[in-house]
Amino acid sequence: MTDFPGSPDSAARERDAAESASAFAHPAVAPDRTAAYGDHPDQVVDFYAPRDGRTGAPLVVLLHGGAWRSPYDRAHVSPLADFLARRGFAVANVEYRRGGDDIPRQRAGAEPGAGSTGPVAGRWPETFDDVAAALDAMPALASRELPGADVRRIVVSGHSAGGHLALWAAARHVLPEGSPWRLPAPPSLRGVVALAPIADFATAVGLGVCGGAVTQLLGGEAGAALGGDAGAVLGGDAGAVLDGDAGSALGGDAGSALGGDAVAVERAAHADPGVLLPTGIATAIVHGVEDIVVPPAVSEAYVDAAARSGETVGLTLLGGVGHFPLIDPSADACAVVAEELAQLAW
Repeated sequence: MTDFPGSPDSAARERDAAESASAFAHPAVAPDRTAAYGDHPDQVVDFYAPRDGRTGAPLVVLLHGGAWRSPYDRAHVSPLADFLARRGFAVANVEYRRGGDDIPRQRAGAEPGAGSTGPVAGRWPETFDDVAAALDAMPALASRELPGADVRRIVVSGHSAGGHLALWAAARHVLPEGSPWRLPAPPSLRGVVALAPIADFATAVGLGVCGGAVTQLLGGEAGAALGGDAGAVLGGDAGAVLDGDAGSALGGDAGSALGGDAVAVERAAHADPGVLLPTGIATAIVHGVEDIVVPPAVSEAYVDAAARSGETVGLTLLGGVGHFPLIDPSADACAVVAEELAQLAW
């Protein structure tokens, strides 16, 4: 359910509920191999070999969604991973640390779980630490666990919050100077296919996407940080790290959308794909026109921002499709996803 302005009617909610039920009805598919990229239990990758036994298969790195919240893990996209493996891809389904009720709320002095019935969205900086570590380790891990995979042909994909992380992973070389996740050169990727991504923070915050998940991810609301002092997390003085005014770095839109919260605005400069442009990485977005969870306006804002930076991002809008068919192997939309991946991978 969403709570963005212009709330959807009952028919739209019923369609969304039916699509969600279909996507989550598939039993989890066990991986062929699982490997760790760190010591935490969530720092693991499930590998799926191409079902036709081919060698030299391109590798799809899959990042699951769920608003960066702990109740949702990689198991719910394992049917999609299996679907892609049956299409001839090697697949790496990545787990990463997410927010839960065991970490403080963003409001100063709040107890875990206070003021909300659900878990916090994301962990700062652990969510980003994990995605960066998993992608850095991926060529070696995949070569060991899936010898048939061609790690020279990696496409990163993700759904919803995972779509955000996929876009972010491809933009690490344009992160602000001093960011702990910044790469010295573009990552070795064939491209990114983002599925209904939370791609532009200003737009997502304005629409109240996923119950304010973006603001929670950034540690906003009252300026209380999840992991302590924001400047320390960013490697020193936040103003210096951001090379000036954070609101200016974000073009003003995200700073305004985040209510001027200093911690959230500072972190957004390191986390918002909508300001980490251009990337020089081939990027395609697939989004359902009827999506009421992450409205297509979020992707459209990212595509517009990319165009202003001089970069073209492909956007495929699927009529009559909401949020969940993109990860539902029984839905026609999944075939579109596979085709978009194939166009970049092969």
